[in-house]
Amino acid sequence: QVQLVESGGGLVQAGGSLRLSCAASGRTFSRYGMGWFRQAPGKEREFVAAITWTLGYTSYANSVKGRFTISRDNAKNTVYLQMLSLKPEDTAVYYCAHYSSPIGSFQESAADSWGQGTQVTVSS
Repeated sequence: QVQLVESGGGLVQAGGSLRLSCAASGRTFSRYGMGWFRQAPGKEREFVAAITWTLGYTSYANSVKGRFTISRDNAKNTVYLQMLSLKPEDTAVYYCAHYSSPIGSFQESAADSWGQGTQVTVSS
């Protein structure tokens, strides 16, 4: 079982930056990739970004392309989300997800572990 712990959330002004971290621990038989989802008040949880663990291929939601960068440190079992030019629309709880298999293509339902979430609030 893989445990995920997010950190780095907080309150920032529009145009500011934050870097989220998600540290994985515990035993896993495989790791295909990790990703980030977010859920804003009154909205469904949505995909933000994902990265494969071996070669570092990335995928982003259209709403964050050009502003957010996902990366990983294999040695530290940690995935990061660098968020630049933050907008009030980015306000949400951000969740880290773990994928053991490519089946599901980083869909929410394909994740086998989730973090507890970290709050990101962007003020106008």
